[in-house]
Amino acid sequence: MRMKYMIICLAGLLTVSCSGKGSSSAGIESHGVNVDSLSMVTPVHAQGFNVSYQGDVTLLDINDPENKEAERFHFALVDKEYKGEIPEGYIRLNVPVETAICMTSLQLSNFLKLDIPEKVVGITSTRHLHNEKMNQQLKEGKTHKIGIEGNFDNEVIMAINPDVIFISPFKRGGYDAIRNIDIPMIPHLGYKELTPLGQAEWIKVVGLLTGNAALANSTFKGIESRYNGLKAMVDTVKCRPTVFSGEMRGGNWYAVGGKSFLAQLFRDAGGDYFLKDNEESGGVTLDYETVYTNAAHADYWRIVNSFDGDYSYDVLKEQDNRYTDFDAWKNHGVIYCNMKEVPFYERMPVEPELVLSDFIHVFHPDILPDHKPEYYHLLKK
Repeated sequence: MRMKYMIICLAGLLTVSCSGKGSSSAGIESHGVNVDSLSMVTPVHAQGFNVSYQGDVTLLDINDPENKEAERFHFALVDKEYKGEIPEGYIRLNVPVETAICMTSLQLSNFLKLDIPEKVVGITSTRHLHNEKMNQQLKEGKTHKIGIEGNFDNEVIMAINPDVIFISPFKRGGYDAIRNIDIPMIPHLGYKELTPLGQAEWIKVVGLLTGNAALANSTFKGIESRYNGLKAMVDTVKCRPTVFSGEMRGGNWYAVGGKSFLAQLFRDAGGDYFLKDNEESGGVTLDYETVYTNAAHADYWRIVNSFDGDYSYDVLKEQDNRYTDFDAWKNHGVIYCNMKEVPFYERMPVEPELVLSDFIHVFHPDILPDHKPEYYHLLKK
């Protein structure tokens, strides 16, 4: 399946690889250090981290991609035998990191993509965990559940005693309770990035910390090339179908804003998001009337949830009869992903090119006629 996918995209890949953008070293600050160019990390799309090299010290600076005024985090990465000075304002962190706790599936996806699941010794939830290696590690006690956000099991965390804990500091994580454990906490802000490639590029941070920078660079370069190759295929399409997203829950419709990475995915796939003029980058809460006014005649409706059994148009009707008023329901235009069947959260963040190909296949089937869906498929019944 993936070989066929790579062959389909070959023309686009050659165009992108010749541009040289993915291999650019712009943005790397190097002061008197001779670093292997394959291992030098620099963000191309991500706005939330920067790396500079000073002698035997590698400086990792992390900031909120959406808010430049928010708290910043600074780490000095050094070998454990390093005896020199650390720049003022930086926290020393010995690398390579051998063990880590992941608080989110987005963080975990980086470790899985780099094929280093053994370094993950603690996770919060296993509800949608599909990865065989991780499930085996949990079974064998090599990886532990540490509780849920806001109610972590400090005793388990201290017993694991990982080198680092990856956190999402701008989410409700209840991290105050574990700040006194004296384990370095590294913010992973991929979820704050506004583009799919920006989110995926955080694999470089995990690669840098775990001694897999060269692998992370080459992995991301492949992701970037495939994504841009696909995007180029639809850049000039004249017909751009409209798509909306979300569902009614508890009387509210939950969607994402027009500046979100999902909205960017729709644009890159040759579609128009129904909230494209919205300035929000995260989740938005709407009432039914607002959604209907803006999406009643939209061509497609994207839904991702966890459902037992066969999801269908009849199921949607049973959930809320008003769904049948949308053209996307009437014309069978629902694009669906079932997290019970697909490793959505643990793979999707580092496979945006596959998600993009799914959407292109739906929006413009003549462009990728032989594509086999990886995450999203068009509901047939």
